[in-house]
Amino acid sequence: MIHGKILVPLTATMLMLSSSEITKAAAPEADAPIIEKPDFTPDPSGHYNIDALEALGSVKTPAVSPDGRSILYGIGYESVEQNRSNVDLYVSDIDGKNVRRITRTPKSEGGAVWIDGGRQIAFTYEDADGKPQLWVMNADGSDRRQVTKVKGGIGGFLFSPSEKKVLLIANIKYSREAKDIYPDLPKATGRVIDDLMYKHWDEWVTEIPHPFIGDYNGSEVTGIKDIMADEPMYEAPMKPFGGIESFAWSPDDKSVVYVSRKKTGMEYAVSTNSDLYLYTLADGTTRNLTEGMMGYDTMPVFSPDGSQLAWLSMERDGYESDKNRIFVMDMASGTRTDLTTDWDYTADDIAWAPSGKEIYFIAPKGGVTPIFSIDIKSHKVKTIAEGICDFVSLAPVDGKTLITMRHSMLAPNEICSVNLKAKDATKAATQITDVNTELLGKLKMPTVEKRIVRTTSDEDMTVWVVYPPEFDASKKYPAILYCQGGPQQAVSQFWSTRWNLALMAAQGYVVIAPNRHGLPGFGTKWNEQISGDYAGQNMQDYLSAVDDMKRESYIDGDHIGAVGASYGGFSVYWLAGNHDKRFACFIAHAGIFNMETQYLETEEMWFANWDMGGAYWDKSNPVAQNTFAKASPHRYVDRWDTPILVTHGEYDFRILASQGMMAFNAARLRGVPAEMLIFPDENHWILKPQNAVMWQRVFFRWLDRWLKPEAK
Repeated sequence: MIHGKILVPLTATMLMLSSSEITKAAAPEADAPIIEKPDFTPDPSGHYNIDALEALGSVKTPAVSPDGRSILYGIGYESVEQNRSNVDLYVSDIDGKNVRRITRTPKSEGGAVWIDGGRQIAFTYEDADGKPQLWVMNADGSDRRQVTKVKGGIGGFLFSPSEKKVLLIANIKYSREAKDIYPDLPKATGRVIDDLMYKHWDEWVTEIPHPFIGDYNGSEVTGIKDIMADEPMYEAPMKPFGGIESFAWSPDDKSVVYVSRKKTGMEYAVSTNSDLYLYTLADGTTRNLTEGMMGYDTMPVFSPDGSQLAWLSMERDGYESDKNRIFVMDMASGTRTDLTTDWDYTADDIAWAPSGKEIYFIAPKGGVTPIFSIDIKSHKVKTIAEGICDFVSLAPVDGKTLITMRHSMLAPNEICSVNLKAKDATKAATQITDVNTELLGKLKMPTVEKRIVRTTSDEDMTVWVVYPPEFDASKKYPAILYCQGGPQQAVSQFWSTRWNLALMAAQGYVVIAPNRHGLPGFGTKWNEQISGDYAGQNMQDYLSAVDDMKRESYIDGDHIGAVGASYGGFSVYWLAGNHDKRFACFIAHAGIFNMETQYLETEEMWFANWDMGGAYWDKSNPVAQNTFAKASPHRYVDRWDTPILVTHGEYDFRILASQGMMAFNAARLRGVPAEMLIFPDENHWILKPQNAVMWQRVFFRWLDRWLKPEAK
């Protein structure tokens, strides 16, 4: 998503994990500054603004206690002054009442889960060296103790059902350093590279994650073993975003299923073919459960009785945005069944019902993301909960209740309880936390409307329109076209701390957010149309949405901007040379400007090969030749005549900052008003609080300059 063999054979002994390294740690630093909920006061207008966005709390994935009576979750806040964020843990009754804060620490507790029948909580927290380790405490937050001391820290953990064993994610060394090749040059910093995938997302690949299993006796983890010790070149979970969802313990503690793409170098760079592997603890054997299934296989989950395994599976190798099917395997026979053959949408998350007779799942559909269930035998799909919102996370309590989170374009995540027996799916979810209700209640917020626009392909397109607070249709408003990234990432009721459509609207803009071709939620044909056609129908969809909105008397047709990141940034660059005076300014973040250089600069080559059609030098490939000849924005710079702001992070190894620099240079050489904002310490996203505030300020300063002439 527009989201290597540097190597010598290595063994897992490079990561030393012995029981002698596991010690009880001291309590967290009492004198370190603790980030608390900000004391926020709206500005005199009462409108939602950057300060309000930074003051909102971030609710983390809830976990239901074993007895089904309590919920454990995190709440994070940012400190712009300290330039960091922090998450503390909270517990409430299952209905959201009787909220208790159980941690007040200077660093974040992560991945918190219930153990010991709900009497204790396990979580990750940094040790004295700043490395994340596994910690355990009582359910009320008392008696915190560190139970691992893994060199380099851990990336996650998963207790076995009996809790006598725990799986840890930890890194092993992957590439050679200068001193490994030339010991007499200990200060040399050069990297010797002889294959692809030497960089990924925002890092040089010097380490890769492996799964380790250890014994847990209630006070420490011992006997830690790398279960992929004989396969030191393969990563599990998969970089850059794989986590503990890549693993599943069997209910009897006897085996673990893990996800891995057992490839390296160029073979890894051109393939998405991951598999599910069953590791048996008794004899240390490993078996490929998905042999012959050629796309992404991810997110394994055992049924409650362990007789079946469910997972998400894509069909085609090299296509990372293929339909995510829901597969189930009978563990006794090995029979694999696609439950979603007759369901034309892609699933994002799955969880077994306690009965084992159905699977709950989340999937984008029609511009929102509801919760569904699918019957294991009949394969019938039922909508469980829906609304003008996106649901995220699934935590079944029993056959009657499910705990989840939901957000919309107007509010971040809050925890909800879903009545699984409700007859009306639009009324099934009840919000049970109010982390941000008070703050949002102080503000005059925008409104959101669903609009249907006819495309040039004679199809209906769902467009979300976000109106400013106190919108008055008798007035005229400047507008912003929002161009989505991905390129196949849903424009549902998403909430973003960067591309926050409500924040844009609150500054006095009407925001136009089309579900153009290439986005999920409207069937596989609509979703797949964009591949190999970057400059085609989806760009016409953008123009159709803008032209449709310009017919409204309240839209100032002379002052419309286009903004976007990643593929959205590419879209902005392309529109800059192909908009026929529709736009008055542009903002592109982390976008592709020159597709030929992008093809050779990016790391995940499967994406470039699938979406661009192949290598630009392959003259016998008509798709690739058409893509590079017609789609690359740099070929239309001779038509650039509209002010453009370019932003990028220098740690972005998906789309290098050089793409943004080329675009900025091209604009200036053309005499086009242009500005560039480069962050030397950010990746594809802008994550540090002060950088985030700066980005928003520059973003709106640019829009106001060109779209609000009265502000000059």
